[in-house]
Amino acid sequence: MLIMATTTRVPFVSATTFFPNQCHKYSLVARTINLPVSSTSLRLSSCYSTSLVSLALPRSFKRGGNRRSVVVVAMAESSKSTVLVTGAGGRTGQIVYKKLKERPNEYIARGLVRSEESKQKIGAADDVFIGDIRDTESLAPAIQGIDALIILTSGVPLMKPGFDPTQGKRPEFYFEDGAYPEQVDWIGQKNQIDAAKAAGVKQIVLVGSMGGTDLNHPLNSLGDGNILVWKRKAEQYLADSGIPYTIIRAGGLQDKEGGIRELVIGKDDELLKTDIRTIARPDVAEVCLQALNFEEAQFKAFDLASKPEGTGSPTKDFKALFSQITTRF
Repeated sequence: MLIMATTTRVPFVSATTFFPNQCHKYSLVARTINLPVSSTSLRLSSCYSTSLVSLALPRSFKRGGNRRSVVVVAMAESSKSTVLVTGAGGRTGQIVYKKLKERPNEYIARGLVRSEESKQKIGAADDVFIGDIRDTESLAPAIQGIDALIILTSGVPLMKPGFDPTQGKRPEFYFEDGAYPEQVDWIGQKNQIDAAKAAGVKQIVLVGSMGGTDLNHPLNSLGDGNILVWKRKAEQYLADSGIPYTIIRAGGLQDKEGGIRELVIGKDDELLKTDIRTIARPDVAEVCLQALNFEEAQFKAFDLASKPEGTGSPTKDFKALFSQITTRF
């Protein structure tokens, strides 16, 4: 959609700069129009971006009766947002990246993965970057120029070899060197937030986990990693960053079909005391994308789960869903 410049008066200056409201990005287009000699200003009928709109007036004017010919630089709307999903090689991250790619009229997708192997796994596209979230400099190529960041990186506990379920013992877990929750879920996410802030990113969606209010939660004991403790610290850092954010604390993630259940919002792990404590990965992915579309999702943190399939009505109105949220952290 071309945003037309409505003219009333044009000043006799070499250039005038306008600062439209913040909404979308635009590309500049130039067109020549004729204005009355008496015109002394120019007004934009619609303004949606922090990008500059320049009115460039030539030094010499062509006189034609009582009209002058000037060049007006207007803006053509590009409603697409460039969105980077980190952890794009993970099971939920892959779904988010795929959903972005499936909506080319809305998003320009980017992905960040840890290795060439992960990149090959999700298609080896040019918009997939390889980087180490523990190294801020390696994040710059992927983050530069994006509008929004969806963080899905997480420390992954590994089961120690030799576990025999027939012996009735609990499996033991460990984290690889350099991949402990402190390094991944705290330092790695902090690096992403810092890099995004430096790049002028407009919104960050961070996917965490329910259970963070309980220091004795079983997830904290896996590999002595205190994974929920470090996740919570990163969430607090994001909330204090000043960047518009959405923090999604998902329930137990399930590899099931999405879009067929009623989603439920909670806070402070209250859902863990009920039977509603799990959610399909595609539903988490969809909420990540929908959070980019509604102001009601900004500066909000919430727990997310879903009712069992066949119970309630599948969630379609995401604005109403986000409007239920009352907690900023």
